Amino acid sequence: MQFRFAHNNFNVRDLERSLKFYDEALGLKEVRRINAKDGSFTIVYLSDGLTPHQLELTWLRDWDKPYNLGDNEFHLALSVDDFGAAHHRHQQMGCICFENPAMGIYFISDPDGYWVEIIPSKM
Repeated sequence: MQFRFAHNNFNVRDLERSLKFYDEALGLKEVRRINAKDGSFTIVYLSDGLTPHQLELTWLRDWDKPYNLGDNEFHLALSVDDFGAAHHRHQQMGCICFENPAMGIYFISDPDGYWVEIIPSKM
């Protein structure tokens, strides 16, 4: 028996805002969408176009408050081939929420407060 990663899920309050953020910040593109027949939810899968792992964004029609992310100790991590250019883009977007220069990494925060770690491809 062998298990493989398939996706991670983030619940989002404004699906279009989140789709725009993940495209602009990380180049993630929609590859699949599921719409509930009654309109109660939409699930969108995003891909980096390189790996099989996907980010699932779930929008719930009847959710009317921010999601409780606890201490936000969980996160996704993405590596990037041009760390300096990525850092510059994220600075311009104003989404860097934490930097650790000693480790050579930083984190960005999405519109719902989820953290995404950015690491250089060669660490």
